[in-house]
Amino acid sequence: MFEKLLSVYKPAPFTELLPVEKVPATYTRMRTQMMLSIFFGYIFFYFVRNSFSLAKPYLISGYGMSKGDVGLIATGLAVSYGISKFVMGNVSDRSNPRYFMATGLLLSGLVNLVFPTFAGSVAVMFVLWFANGWAQGMGWAPCARTLTHWFSDHERGTIFATWNLAHNVGGGMVGPVVNGAVALATLLAAGAVISAGLTFRIIFYVPAILAITMGLLLLVFLRDTPQSCGLPSIEDYKNDHPDTGVADPEKEMTAKEILFNFIFNNKPLWIIAVANIFIYVVRYGVLNWAPTYLTAAKNCPAGTSRWLFFLYEAAGIPGTLLAGWASDKLFGGRRSPVSAIFMVLVTIAVWVYWKNPPGHFLVDALSLFTIGFLIYGPIMLIGVSAVDLVPKKAAGTSAGFTGFFGYVFGAVIAELGLGRIVDRWGWDGGFILILGACVISVILFAATWNVHHNPERLKARG
Repeated sequence: MFEKLLSVYKPAPFTELLPVEKVPATYTRMRTQMMLSIFFGYIFFYFVRNSFSLAKPYLISGYGMSKGDVGLIATGLAVSYGISKFVMGNVSDRSNPRYFMATGLLLSGLVNLVFPTFAGSVAVMFVLWFANGWAQGMGWAPCARTLTHWFSDHERGTIFATWNLAHNVGGGMVGPVVNGAVALATLLAAGAVISAGLTFRIIFYVPAILAITMGLLLLVFLRDTPQSCGLPSIEDYKNDHPDTGVADPEKEMTAKEILFNFIFNNKPLWIIAVANIFIYVVRYGVLNWAPTYLTAAKNCPAGTSRWLFFLYEAAGIPGTLLAGWASDKLFGGRRSPVSAIFMVLVTIAVWVYWKNPPGHFLVDALSLFTIGFLIYGPIMLIGVSAVDLVPKKAAGTSAGFTGFFGYVFGAVIAELGLGRIVDRWGWDGGFILILGACVISVILFAATWNVHHNPERLKARG
């Protein structure tokens, strides 16, 4: 039954090659189309994921929930997303991203439409947000499959960095979009202040409608492999044939082959997966609690906190591009040196953000900008490292493996763990947790300083 269901998503078959003279123009056009499709598609995955972070203050003030309660609900997504990113990542390696990614985005949008109806019920909201996390797990892996099939090994750091900006645009723009929707609702109400309950619903309804629309557009514009469009493989087109330890890089592999030949016995992959735990503690410990922390501890207005939330994400755009470029051009494809350097600087910025007194919003803004500028480089580079270490037909599983650790452990610590710590020991306890995670991540990146491809290990597996 399960395999029959998966047949709907099976990879698109190869088609007859286009005439040689048409290949360059078609490849250029289709690469642009693929990048734009997965870029905007992933933007809206973030719209229907980060909506809950903006809703936390309303659940605490309007529905009587504790920080631990909202942390528990957010943990539902973190756990299910981590598991789904690994499980569905493996399925994605054997699927057509056109249908696979669209399905996940449509389901996530539908959950966001239903979610506000059950505000106040921790149990029901946990279940719904858990379901949202599973649908979210259908987003990253098809993007990794698309990127590894349409872009060559030697451009991977820069290309992944460019696509990875979707995280920042999607995560950051949800705040301004919600502010705009609230302003429009106020205008339609003839200038009267709209209720907190309506604002709470807008936080979910508007991203949901936009995500569902984008899901339908993915069905129109996204495609599978170059060969399914009558084009040669990217390795042949770019004359870039990395040694990935498989005789035929175009051969689809079984789940068992992917897991036991290239994932579970891959020591560098395990190290960066564990590092991902601590990166996610920092990422979500700062980002997802920013609206709550700024309003509760820094006396920051809710509208201003949403703009600072946006600033954090916007800063990641130049930082991510810098990280990708530096890993390609300065370190020869090695990702961990850049990640280690960035995380040392993140540690300093987190300490400043913590110790800045209430009312000094400019310092808070600069701290969040600096953390956002730096944190997304290591996040992106862990994903690139994961696909560097395996054949392209295992890219989704490899990235899902690191994502499993990041979400099931890291995001849970950042959401549920930090929420409980703040309830008991205050924000100081929370920041000690975040700073500890910074230090451990630096140590783990240092342990993989020279890792890029490992041809000898891959040949042994092949």
